Amino acid sequence: MTSFATHIDGRPATAEELAPLAFAGFAHFTAAQVRDGRVRGLDLHLRRLRLASEELFGRALPDDRVRALLRAAIEDGPQDHSLTATVYSRAGEFTAAGTDTEPAVLVRTGPASSGPEGPLSLAAVEHERDLPAVKHVGEVAKTRLLRQAVARGFDDAAFVDRRGRLSEATIWNLAFWDGSAVVWPVADVLAGTTMSIVRRQLDRLGVPQHEREVTPADLPTLSGAVVMNSWTPGIPVHRIGSTPLPEAPPFLDLLHKAYEAEPLVRP
Repeated sequence: MTSFATHIDGRPATAEELAPLAFAGFAHFTAAQVRDGRVRGLDLHLRRLRLASEELFGRALPDDRVRALLRAAIEDGPQDHSLTATVYSRAGEFTAAGTDTEPAVLVRTGPASSGPEGPLSLAAVEHERDLPAVKHVGEVAKTRLLRQAVARGFDDAAFVDRRGRLSEATIWNLAFWDGSAVVWPVADVLAGTTMSIVRRQLDRLGVPQHEREVTPADLPTLSGAVVMNSWTPGIPVHRIGSTPLPEAPPFLDLLHKAYEAEPLVRP
């Protein structure tokens, strides 16, 4: 049987250490797919963890320390797997204590994933994430909105902010295609690591990219849509709300080509 890792600060976690985390919501994380013991966008994952730690805890672990913790978990598991690194305060939440304590890191691995096949239909729901620039835990609304969307016959949910702009989806970034360029919706969103990988590789490939506000009323003018996250650089979306979206195989191929151009790196 394949063995996966659950480490705290670079060593196997004990039940006593994990028990307090069962109800802990003051933490942030990053997620990655590991292939042959390597990850894409390592610099982006490290930057995400560093900036989020500074935002939540007022301090961050050195990148070299985080790399060592990631490496320990990766080496303790199979060559291909999913990895999640969560940074938290041992003081927990609902307390002013812990600001002078170094953050702890929980790294766990599990089965590799490439996400659902798609195409997906997304319900358009009004929602804005708290601290959208931070990939934090404890977002009960995302699961609730996902389940409500499925109950209505959709596969997932896309968010519309108070200004009427499409922003992101439950666990996904959104990207659109206008027939010749990639369109990134302007709103307060989490800049996903896969999204950032794709954007810099599209730049290197010379592919046009635009940033602009996208509303549900704009959808009929677009030539395709996808969602992306740590599982995949693109799963096609064929409907948002009541608006159908055309298939765009060249768009999907372009995103996967850009993602695969990013080198795999060992921590």
